[in-house]
Amino acid sequence: MDHIQTIELPISGMDCAECTQHVQKAISGVDGVQKVDVFLSSEKAVVQLNPSLAKMDEIRKAVKNAGYSVSSQDKNATTQNAGLADFSRRMFTAFGLAFGAVILLVVLGEWLGLLDGLTQLIPFPIGVILVLVGGAPIFFNVVRAALNRQVISHTLMSVGAFAALAVGEWTTAMVVVFFMHIGNYTERLTSEGARRAVKDLAALAPQTARVEKDNEEKEIPIAEVQVNDIVVIRPGEKIPVDGEVVSGRAAVDQSSVTGESMPVEAGVGSRVSAATLIKQGTLKVKTQAVGSESTFGRVIKMVEEAEAHRANVQRFADKFSAYYLPVVAGIAALTFLFTRNPLATAAVLLVACSCTIALATPIAMLATIGMNAKHGVLIKGGKYIETLARADVLLIDKTGTLTLGKPVVTDIIVLPSPPRRGVGGEVMDEVTLLSYAASADRYSEHPLADALRRAASERDIQLYEIENFESLTGLGVRAVVDGKNISVGKPSNSSPERVKELEAQGKTVLSVSMDESLAGFIAVSDTLRSEVPEALKEAKRLGIKKVELLTGDNERAASSLAGALNISYRAGLMPEDKIRIVKEYQAQGHVVVMVGDGINDAPALAQANIGIAMKAGTDIAIEAAHITLLREDWTLIPQVIAAAKRTMRVVKGNLGFTAAYNIIGLTLAAFGLLPPMLAAALQSIPDLGILGNSARLLKPKIQS
Repeated sequence: MDHIQTIELPISGMDCAECTQHVQKAISGVDGVQKVDVFLSSEKAVVQLNPSLAKMDEIRKAVKNAGYSVSSQDKNATTQNAGLADFSRRMFTAFGLAFGAVILLVVLGEWLGLLDGLTQLIPFPIGVILVLVGGAPIFFNVVRAALNRQVISHTLMSVGAFAALAVGEWTTAMVVVFFMHIGNYTERLTSEGARRAVKDLAALAPQTARVEKDNEEKEIPIAEVQVNDIVVIRPGEKIPVDGEVVSGRAAVDQSSVTGESMPVEAGVGSRVSAATLIKQGTLKVKTQAVGSESTFGRVIKMVEEAEAHRANVQRFADKFSAYYLPVVAGIAALTFLFTRNPLATAAVLLVACSCTIALATPIAMLATIGMNAKHGVLIKGGKYIETLARADVLLIDKTGTLTLGKPVVTDIIVLPSPPRRGVGGEVMDEVTLLSYAASADRYSEHPLADALRRAASERDIQLYEIENFESLTGLGVRAVVDGKNISVGKPSNSSPERVKELEAQGKTVLSVSMDESLAGFIAVSDTLRSEVPEALKEAKRLGIKKVELLTGDNERAASSLAGALNISYRAGLMPEDKIRIVKEYQAQGHVVVMVGDGINDAPALAQANIGIAMKAGTDIAIEAAHITLLREDWTLIPQVIAAAKRTMRVVKGNLGFTAAYNIIGLTLAAFGLLPPMLAAALQSIPDLGILGNSARLLKPKIQS
């Protein structure tokens, strides 16, 4: 079986979504290429190929024939080639703009009657030469595309320019060339708007690291840092790698990765991530992952590759733009057939704007994906934004998702009579009861024992040394605590009414006995995340009609939590049960969002229309999900729902504006009401309109 290899190729010269289609089609036609994804945001192509069949020279040639180029993989060469290409492009553009600007001023002066007859001083052949020289780069691309049986956005305008020359209007043709250069500039500006959020994200990554070797520190490029290297980071510097702190203590700003503005404390044993910032203190970190393998590197990669998951509305726009140019050519032909007016025909060709249709969706999607990534939410593609905007059912896992996943002590009950005395004869109280229970559970690995120990630590309670520790499966523990026989375990069926009330609330109650005599009870519960109630309320306001808790926990615990949140629930579920429930809702026509964090949630996350994984969850859950929250904050869920709805409103606005513009422009041009010169000038307006409308998505906002 042939081995399939995946490579990344930097592509130069792409300015719009139409360009990505041309590159994708060109590379796909090379023998041995299995799959191609071309990304406008990161200006690259990810190619899956059979290396024994697909040759790099053939891929480079295919890309070049399509009008673009594959940059060198060598970083220095890439920089030089990119610089030369950029310089050449700037020179050609400046040359064309200079000629066009001069002629535009002349023509406008003539319209105003200020320069009557001046244009007559320039012979027509000179005018033709000016048009050809000024438009040479654009005309060359059009011809090259035509030889590859492609029609690009400038094809129609070029035909319009030559049509103007054919009827002796060289000044009109020169203005058309001028506005084609303006169009190129606005398309690049619009594309840069889409890339900005992604590039801003990538710019956060440090480029060098200070590595300690043989008691000396040396600053080296990040690409040269190796796993297990010791990296030194000082106040105000960004952490360049993922790793474990081996020395020092510091306050770390993690906002670049999680979106969380409050710094967190990091000390020996703490895990830290690349691109986070040290506010105070100095750390030495043992490298565990660097570059694209780091948490931040994976975030950037996921954001870049999200472009491949196109929304249905985007695929529609891509298909529409493919048919649009032939339709416009047909309208131009009909215009000439019925009017015999070459200027009206030229105006039809000049006013059409196909690139805007292709840009209407990806610009908005890329802006949303990039901005959400900066605020701690990873969205794996535009199609998930479109789907999330229509969601109406929210299914939620319990432990670690709605709750913190760490049981805490909530109630301590000391039996009032007969009086209980602890070590040294002190009267039994809550502190003493907890100290005995936590000491007896000192060496237990049970989560409830951990809750007792943490509660004691938070209250600065000193634990006693113990003897004869026994763990009784299903019953609890026994130990001798400073001479007293302490037992911690399940309460009997004849427990007080207060214990039954606590159990009815979904809490786990532990009985504590001293020398075979019952001393009291301690209630433990997994705590609800404080922001959940308000977040669910906001989600309902945004269009979620049904919220349901799905948990493998017992009926009592599920009922208590669901009741507190005023939502429905199903308890005692296995992973296959959660999938079945997701399918039930989908069969009823609902768009389902599933939120979870564990291995048992992964199948349901994958089955749901939108799976949302919490950061603290397993890698399996995160891989199965379509959206990942990089910090454990439920307020992010209504925020991403609101962002999806805003994005779809912007996309529809972009498409509506583009459609209206083209319909009105083509109609006016066909009836001779739009001069070719004005048609050329108006051709760039939709690009700027889409850029302005989509730029609103670069500002986070919750309101729907």
